[in-house]
Amino acid sequence: MPASLFPPNGNGLYNLPEQMKLLFDQNISFRILRLLPEIFADCRHVKSAGLNDRDDAEIWRFAQRNGFTIVTFDADFFDMSLVWNVPPKIVWLRTGNLTTAEIAECIILNSSNIVSFIDNPEQNCLEIYF
Repeated sequence: MPASLFPPNGNGLYNLPEQMKLLFDQNISFRILRLLPEIFADCRHVKSAGLNDRDDAEIWRFAQRNGFTIVTFDADFFDMSLVWNVPPKIVWLRTGNLTTAEIAECIILNSSNIVSFIDNPEQNCLEIYF
């Protein structure tokens, strides 16, 4: 990970904004959490949140109540964001078929864009092409 994205604090950990809480949808492998560096420690997968095989509306409500941004390949969440607005925000991966490692790389390389997006109250969906 490029050190310039989030400079380390005195403990050697990266200074990541507290609001960087990503919830990975079930169309992304739960194994992604093991591939992300410690700066993503607050991120969860729907499986670890007890939401595996739940409908999108339940995942949406969980993310909304718990301050998560949803990361997905699913266009349905984008459609929901147009109707229900935010929160939660949506990171829509428009990447085609990638391995879990490639998805993790995509998230890491786009970390600063994701943080800027989360901090921008006027945006509800960030589309990432990789």
